[in-house]
Amino acid sequence: MAGKKILMICGDYCEDYETMVPFQTLLAVGHDVTAVCPKKKAGEQIKTAIHDFEGAQTYSEKPGHNFTLNGTFDAIRAEDFDALVIPGGRGPEYLRLDPQVVAMVRHFFEANKPVAAVCHGAQLLAGAGVLKGRTCSAYPACQPDVETAGGTYADIGIDQAYTDGNLVTAPAWPAHPAWMAQFLAVLGTRIAHS
Repeated sequence: MAGKKILMICGDYCEDYETMVPFQTLLAVGHDVTAVCPKKKAGEQIKTAIHDFEGAQTYSEKPGHNFTLNGTFDAIRAEDFDALVIPGGRGPEYLRLDPQVVAMVRHFFEANKPVAAVCHGAQLLAGAGVLKGRTCSAYPACQPDVETAGGTYADIGIDQAYTDGNLVTAPAWPAHPAWMAQFLAVLGTRIAHS
C-alpha cells in the first residue's frame, strides 16, 4: 500500500506529545506527513507546551520542545492531501480564527477524507462548523465547544479514542495508542507482524 499524504496543521503552543507523537508515528509506518503553521515556512519552528495531569483541577502546562515544520503554509493546498491531523493544546483556540485554516479543515470534511483530532483540536473543528451531527471526543473542558457546534460529545476514558466515519478523536495524549490505531484503520494502513 502506498503511503498517504497527510497534512498536520500546527500552531505555537500546540501540545508537545500531541504534535510530535502522531507526526513521528505516521512517518514511521510510511506515510508522508507535512506539518504547517500559518505565517511560517518549512524549516521554521513552533513552540510546544507539555500538558500533564498532576492532581490539580485541570492540567498543568510547561514549556515543551521546539517543533520544526517541514511544510510552508502558503505553499500547500488541502486538495493535495489525503488526510488531516489536528494536534491539541493551545494552538487550536487561535487557529480557528484563521479563515484559511478553517477553509482547509472544511475541505477534508466536505471531501470525506480521514481526520484525526485530539484534545483541544475539537475547538478548531467546532470553529470550522464541521461537528453538526457528529460524535467527537475531546478534552472534557471542550465538551461545550463540541455541543454548541451541534456535535455529540463522546465521554470516554482519557486513554480511549472514538471513530465516527472519517473522524477519529481522543481526549488527550494518554490515548495515543488507541487514537493512532483507529486513525491508521481509517487510513487503510495495514501493519503485519511476522
